[in-house]
Amino acid sequence: MSRVARIARGRALLAQLVWTAVVVVAAVLALGALLVAIGANPDNTLVRLVLDLANAADLGVFSRTNGIRQFGGENADVKNALFNWGLGAIAYLVVGRVLARLISPGKS
Repeated sequence: MSRVARIARGRALLAQLVWTAVVVVAAVLALGALLVAIGANPDNTLVRLVLDLANAADLGVFSRTNGIRQFGGENADVKNALFNWGLGAIAYLVVGRVLARLISPGKS
């Protein structure tokens, strides 16, 4: 295998890893929002794990307690989680797709 082919293969693998990572993070954010929306028991170990991971993945920008948009009134927690974590999941997917495209070798 030539040097150019090895580099292209490595870049393709790296692009796949980046895409896989952002899909996992986006899925955690979406699942966290869903768990908040259905009122899952936050004392449950698995629910707590997902919510903690989503809190870490939101980077503070998409925080459900201090995010891009804050709702008030009835069901504010649910609205905040769905809006901010949903927007965060979309942002991760868009940025991840762009990064994966930039990393992957071009077609010749």
